[in-house]
Amino acid sequence: MPISAAINYNDLRRLAQRRVPRIAFDFLEGGVDDERGLDRNTSAFEHQTLLPRYMIDASKPDQTTRLFGQTFAGPFGIAPTGGASLFRQGADLMLARSAKAANVPFIISGAATATMEDVAAVAREVSWYQLYLARDRAISRDMVARAKACGLSTLVLSVDVPGQVRRERNLRNGFGRPMKPTLSAKLEALAHPAWMLEHYSGEALTASNWAKYAKKGATPHDVLEFLASQFPCPSTWDDIAWIRAQWPGNFVVKGILSAADARRAVSMGVDGVIVSNHGGRQLDRGPASLDVLPSVLDAVGDKVTVMLDSGIRRGADIVTALAMGARFCFVGRWTLYGVTAGGEPGARHALSQVSTEVASVMTQIGAADIASLGSDFLWPAPNEDTRRNSRG
Repeated sequence: MPISAAINYNDLRRLAQRRVPRIAFDFLEGGVDDERGLDRNTSAFEHQTLLPRYMIDASKPDQTTRLFGQTFAGPFGIAPTGGASLFRQGADLMLARSAKAANVPFIISGAATATMEDVAAVAREVSWYQLYLARDRAISRDMVARAKACGLSTLVLSVDVPGQVRRERNLRNGFGRPMKPTLSAKLEALAHPAWMLEHYSGEALTASNWAKYAKKGATPHDVLEFLASQFPCPSTWDDIAWIRAQWPGNFVVKGILSAADARRAVSMGVDGVIVSNHGGRQLDRGPASLDVLPSVLDAVGDKVTVMLDSGIRRGADIVTALAMGARFCFVGRWTLYGVTAGGEPGARHALSQVSTEVASVMTQIGAADIASLGSDFLWPAPNEDTRRNSRG
């Protein structure tokens, strides 16, 4: 199937699965422990129902969205996805260029192969940087300074990786540091010659944003080892204050699930929160992002910009989250499947799919623009004391 014939998320997923060996695909797709969190994320959306409003001309819905003073073409962007170059060489820059072409935000992963400087050179206007704190705070300080020097508008601190987890698919395949693929994984990889050729003849997978802090002459493997010595590193509330004091731009905390945490983040001067459970890849018993969204909104109201990721598989999921009060959404696997399956054209196709589906659902429910989405489009409607339409 050519990329142009892929009509939805699942089509791109199947194409991506065909292109890469199981050891890589399981890393892309998998969760943690029993992977019930993955199912919880998607079922949360499936349990929500949209109520259409008719006699409204929404034949050409306006998706443009104002976020942090910038106008984007849609209410969604690309979430940070580390290790993207494992699936397609140069994937980080492909995703960045695709986001720029579509005029949607792209969050550079703190574990990207491309540096923030490389990404800023091709897509500064739409790029944000995801910060993973280092145990050596001088490194984190320098990363913040680099993001400022690159002219990036928004810094995103991910707080939901306080320690290592057991991703059992990876353990079974021998995916780790160092890589010790099982015999069956090696034999299965031989069925993907195009990926094998690209992976072993191209740039080595590494974490380039950390390279300058490793020892002089460090190999890509050395850089990954250095990263492992610095991360994961638990974030504290003192770190929030410390970063806020250094960073003059938009400051977003990603990984918020608790209403109490949202309130405290607001009190410390953040500009936005991303309600997220890391795509179900950290805490298997954690709640779905969508399920906790109402409590976070009740806690912080319109004091900050509340966004959401994790579990989005359809444009209807984005419309649902917006109707529930989120201001913006981010997709991760969707665009990662696209770039894996078809490179930059695949990433652009994925973003086009998202936009097309959002527009179709908006037309069907009678939402002429993003600002009109609110609780009136939900069934059953929220109770009066929890009704929320953050767009007025």
